[in-house]
Amino acid sequence: MKSLLLRTAFAFGTLFTVHATAYADPVMGGTLRFARNTDSEILDPVLNNANADIWILTNLYSTLILPAPDGKGLLPGLATAWSASADGKSYTLKLRQGTKFADGSPVTVDDVIWSLNRARNPNIGIWNFLLASIANVSAPDDNTILITLKNPDPSIPAALATFNSAIMPHKLFEAAKGATDTEKANNFALHPIGDGPFVLSSWERGSKMVLKRNPYYFGTDKAGRHLPYLDEVDLTIVPDDATRILQLQAGQIDATEFIPYVRVKELQADPNLTVDLFPSTQVTYLQLSVFPKLADGTPNPLSNTKVRQALNYAISKEAIIKVVTHDLGTPMHSFFSSTTPLYYGGDGPAYPFNMAKAKALLKEAGYDKGFELTALAQAGKANDTATLTLVQQMWSALGVKLKIQQMDETTLDNHRNASNFQVLSAYWTNDIADPNEMTDYSAYYPNIKSAYSGWNNPTVNKLFEQSQTELDPAKRAAEYKQIQQIYVAEAPEFFMYETPFAVATRKNVVGFQQSPLGNDIFDMAYFEK
Repeated sequence: MKSLLLRTAFAFGTLFTVHATAYADPVMGGTLRFARNTDSEILDPVLNNANADIWILTNLYSTLILPAPDGKGLLPGLATAWSASADGKSYTLKLRQGTKFADGSPVTVDDVIWSLNRARNPNIGIWNFLLASIANVSAPDDNTILITLKNPDPSIPAALATFNSAIMPHKLFEAAKGATDTEKANNFALHPIGDGPFVLSSWERGSKMVLKRNPYYFGTDKAGRHLPYLDEVDLTIVPDDATRILQLQAGQIDATEFIPYVRVKELQADPNLTVDLFPSTQVTYLQLSVFPKLADGTPNPLSNTKVRQALNYAISKEAIIKVVTHDLGTPMHSFFSSTTPLYYGGDGPAYPFNMAKAKALLKEAGYDKGFELTALAQAGKANDTATLTLVQQMWSALGVKLKIQQMDETTLDNHRNASNFQVLSAYWTNDIADPNEMTDYSAYYPNIKSAYSGWNNPTVNKLFEQSQTELDPAKRAAEYKQIQQIYVAEAPEFFMYETPFAVATRKNVVGFQQSPLGNDIFDMAYFEK
């Protein structure tokens, strides 16, 4: 039964084209002018460490399997079909024939083997853990890839659809200048050649990046038309939100991202614009330290579960959602977003506002006289400041005094990584269409002490380890349901809200998508006649 379930789940790739489109007659050609709020750092699938890299990489490189637009499913990419062995310890993938890189050179099994071995190398980059279960990658023939695992791993198909598993040209990479992988990657990434829908044409750091249509891209729409539709995408860097919006309204650009929620309704009323609120995996929460003592040796009241529960109940998520997201957010039910595979939100919103219950729990915990907490936030982030200010006001009814301390991003990261904090503002977006990444980060103690919080639940640790090798989808879903229920009950974070990705375009722009994983998808965008 397990092998049947696996084959049913993973061999569906043969049933679909690479993409489907709802548009009957897309217009070919044209240049889309898209304003971003920040530039990429390195266009290498393995060495990147920023969303600004990740969300563009999928336009330059392809993976064996592609994430579906809903962020949960999987579609064929460079592989047209895949299946697991009966014991779940190997995967066989059939390669798409005739695929080429943007320079016209063929994509070979050598490129696939080298790319996956580089991606899983524990000495290269930070994303190798997603492929840690792979023992060997081989090619029985020129059309087949065999991946052998150290142990069964149901997340491997989703990992093969994640950006770090992109297939790169082995010979071209090795020909780049440099004595080490990092040196070669930095040089290759200046003029990368991939197998995605676009190829980098030029890059003025901090100013503009131009992507041109890859004539060799294998993707087609439902009607068999070759993708992408556009000839070019011009990505300009405009950090200021207001400036990007002014440029869009003036017609100087065609689309822009990260629309402030306070501006969404205004722009929706503009007859020349379209505002899309794409479902996302983005959650906003307050990260906690639950260690018995803080870094300075003082006792930590947040080590008490009842205190954490009380403070959660004392936060009106609805009020914060109204003020900060202008009613565009929704309360978290889990530490997962609702777009995460195996999400369980059936118990309702996590800690609905109940001040009476909050006071009763604090009294049970022996803190009815109140105490002081310090929250860290990144300077310049208005939403963080607004959220913490509201929380500060709400907790004052409990006698809890919240001090807000702002700092630059690097200093904030250093405090987090050293577990030197009580409360800090945090966000999360998934990178993989599987719940294992966020669970490994936030709830599994042996990794990074549950997001540096110190929360250590042996049952959750065991359930997560079981889920990593569980081949029965129903049993794996049950394991993640229990993990989420325990996490919410013990409250090692203050649950806030999840929000969509807000993107605004000129009215004549059709087909642009931002996936729940954050990826900017330009290959089906075009200008309406």
